Amino acid sequence: MIEVYDARFAPIAKGASPLVRHCTGAVWSEGPVWMHEDESVLWSDIPNNRMLRWHARDGMSVWRENAEFTNGHYREADGSLLHCSHGQRAIVRTKFDAGLTNPRDEIVVDRYQGKRLNSPNDVVVKSDGSIWFTDPPYGIVSDREGHKADSELGDCFVFRFDPKTSALTVVTDWVEEPNGLAFSPDESILYVSDTSAAMREMGQGNHHIVAFDVTQGCELANPRIFAVVNPGLSDGFRVDVNGFIYTSSEDSVQVYHPDGTRIARISVPEKVGNLTFGGTGRDELFICASTSLYSILLNTKGLQCP
Repeated sequence: MIEVYDARFAPIAKGASPLVRHCTGAVWSEGPVWMHEDESVLWSDIPNNRMLRWHARDGMSVWRENAEFTNGHYREADGSLLHCSHGQRAIVRTKFDAGLTNPRDEIVVDRYQGKRLNSPNDVVVKSDGSIWFTDPPYGIVSDREGHKADSELGDCFVFRFDPKTSALTVVTDWVEEPNGLAFSPDESILYVSDTSAAMREMGQGNHHIVAFDVTQGCELANPRIFAVVNPGLSDGFRVDVNGFIYTSSEDSVQVYHPDGTRIARISVPEKVGNLTFGGTGRDELFICASTSLYSILLNTKGLQCP
């Protein structure tokens, strides 16, 4: 069910399909990504250390075992698939030179100034090809979603990696435990969620989205709290062509206007972890929620590349 709180979302809700649960059987679903080549969705079942695949014809299957606790994903312009690997504490690239059935992996980046990353969590690619990712501690605090270890960095950052120069830079340390991230349609704003409330006692830590101005194409300025997400956390989110932000929460996908107004809510019967736009028209919102994969058709299009 879609609850519309603001008339600006009404055209998107008009003609929307019912929410459909496609499959279930995961422990904690995260990081969905649309594979346009064969019209499938890949996503992570992090505690089971595997990646799953869903196709309308084939249903759900295991795409990769021993996935090293991958979390968020994003496609590069050439179709390569980026993984946030908790287990390898790295950004990993899967290339499909020989097709989807013969992928090959390579490490993109796993260290900053000689020190291992914490556990990259979510990733987005800017139009200039630069790779921006968050690096909270969730994959090293226990063996449930990675390998327990001490942080070598001693802090949590948002990073920018330049594939042309192999330079890795910290773009901000302002967010306590950065998690999901996405650019506005014109890439003038970067949204980053802070989920530091996830591992703390009730009432402590943050569960909000921070907005930054992107300056010089590669720097961040003017941090401000964009929206406080209740109930639950803004674990992962995506942006549509209107600039509307679709974010996870405890019981729904919440939708925000770029001015910070919550304009709609898409009720989901399980805790939402992350989501992505897909389908042949990029108008189907695929939702990873706890054990299951859901989707809903909306009268809008997502921004993902390619």
